[in-house]
Amino acid sequence: MNEERLEILRTIESGKISAEEGAKLLSAVETAPGSESSGRKAKFLRIKVYDTQSGKSQVNINLPIRLLDFAVKFIPKNLEATKGIDVAGLIEAAKAGAVGKIIDVTDEEKNQHVEVCIE
Repeated sequence: MNEERLEILRTIESGKISAEEGAKLLSAVETAPGSESSGRKAKFLRIKVYDTQSGKSQVNINLPIRLLDFAVKFIPKNLEATKGIDVAGLIEAAKAGAVGKIIDVTDEEKNQHVEVCIE
């Protein structure tokens, strides 16, 4: 079983998405260009949130780039206004093949460190 399918199944198991949403994701992975059958390795958007005091991971999401259009439905609409993050710009950069750390922010009040990378 490939890494993408396993990650989707783990997300369903943890209750983060419904079985119906998981089925749509699995279908998208199986039919997407660049899937395992073509031999190309998928790129991922990695989102990590750490507690700055304990160093423990609070959020660890690995999302295949080709599923961004589906995932954008779950991003809060006011994210750009409240946090100054250009979500549409990030998604376009990821689809265009940008690689590297695109967000590296520490929130001292909440004791959180957020990293977003495209790998």
